[in-house]
Amino acid sequence: MDKLSRALEKTLNVIMAFALALMVVLVFGNVVLRYFFNSGITWSEEMSRYLFIWLTFLGAIGAFQNKEHLGVDMLIKRLPRKAKKVTLIVSDLLVLFVLILLLDGSWKMTLINLESKAPATGMPLAFVYGTGLLVSVCMGTMVINNLYRICFNKISDDELGKMNDSEELISLHNEQPEYFDIKEEKQG
Repeated sequence: MDKLSRALEKTLNVIMAFALALMVVLVFGNVVLRYFFNSGITWSEEMSRYLFIWLTFLGAIGAFQNKEHLGVDMLIKRLPRKAKKVTLIVSDLLVLFVLILLLDGSWKMTLINLESKAPATGMPLAFVYGTGLLVSVCMGTMVINNLYRICFNKISDDELGKMNDSEELISLHNEQPEYFDIKEEKQG
């Protein structure tokens, strides 16, 4: 499962990098064409907007997988192991409920917009609403896997309380500023 998770994360990162690069090329190219040649690519802005939507949702999947969304864990850190497990199960069930609502709404919007076309690209608007389908299925799978691991004691104590807190990031940055410099260099 860990090998599959890493492969999916790499694939997700490649897709996001490609989408970001394509966005930059489209927007920059359109600016250059408008400024120097008084023309432009008519579908560039629309396609960049759709790529940005996909990029945001794919990034949310990656952040969810790595537990990088911000959370408040002031209470959870003070609880005993069993109470942590119960709290995480309730939390994951609430997240799963919201993801089911997202799946239902995205499915309906995708079906409604199958025939609707975007004005500049002519692409079906279902392409945009399909992001909700992908996000809800991917995150739902992760939540179900997490619930399984919690219920069958396949989760460590560190993982029970693992979530990013903005104060932790600030203190880590103050204690180890070189960590953030190295991370930024690898990304750039």
